[in-house]
Amino acid sequence: MGSRINLDHTFQLAKTPAVIAAGGAFVGWFVVSSLNSWYSRRVVNNAVTDKMYDWSKEIVLLTGGNSGIGAAIAAKLAERAVKVINVDIAPPKGRTCKQEILDITSSSEIASIGAQIRAEHGAPTVLINNAGVGNAVPILQLAETKLHTIFQVNFLPDMVKADHGHIVSIASLASFSTQALNVDYSVTKASVLALHEGLAQELKFIYKAPRVRTTIVHPGWVRTPMAQKWLDSGKITNGLSEPEDVANAVVKQLYSGYAAQIIIPSYFWWIPLVRGLPSWLQESARDVASKVLLNADE
Repeated sequence: MGSRINLDHTFQLAKTPAVIAAGGAFVGWFVVSSLNSWYSRRVVNNAVTDKMYDWSKEIVLLTGGNSGIGAAIAAKLAERAVKVINVDIAPPKGRTCKQEILDITSSSEIASIGAQIRAEHGAPTVLINNAGVGNAVPILQLAETKLHTIFQVNFLPDMVKADHGHIVSIASLASFSTQALNVDYSVTKASVLALHEGLAQELKFIYKAPRVRTTIVHPGWVRTPMAQKWLDSGKITNGLSEPEDVANAVVKQLYSGYAAQIIIPSYFWWIPLVRGLPSWLQESARDVASKVLLNADE
């Protein structure tokens, strides 16, 4: 009898205007969110699919694969027996890649290495731009956007010709906000974002290669050698990710066959929206972040 009364009470409660309104709001939010995700993916991928992926034959060219995020990506791909060609000036800590090519110090050498890679392995179908300013050991003494451009000039034509490939750029949440003590890094990552967006547009309108995917990844704080100085202070704990978190997201996106913008951790999805806020709110947000960095630097 008691359970019947409780059940009747539950039904009556479910009919109240407040519960109906809350349920309707949740369903509405779910529908809008799902449609937004579906339409975003459709637009970013030019409304076309690419069923050509065969990971037993794909060739991944990874820059900066010997430490940090790059090493984690190389390890995850190696677990799946994917052929990975690692280009890095830092000595390898372990051999997880099919091939190690070291000591790249000029754009002419990259062109030469490009010819060597094609001759020995075939044309890379995936390019992961990971190395550059801000890594523990930069692959080149060049601006990161120049580094990415050089690699793309050397390997993009093969992807365009086949209308098949995927270019992944590792940027940062710093792409969207600049703080004291972090200006050079933020400028670099904002440039990577601009390069990514421009490349996607040119693949669509100039090169007519809608199936060549472009993905950009924006991690927050990641436990890497580059960030160790800040992490050692013990004052930065929120939003900390491991290199494996980024690697898992990258590999998952590659295997999906689709392009995307990835925010890590995902609950920082709102950070790109800061750019659309009134100036006083933007500046206030930057002030808070700058104080965190300055406090950690003491």
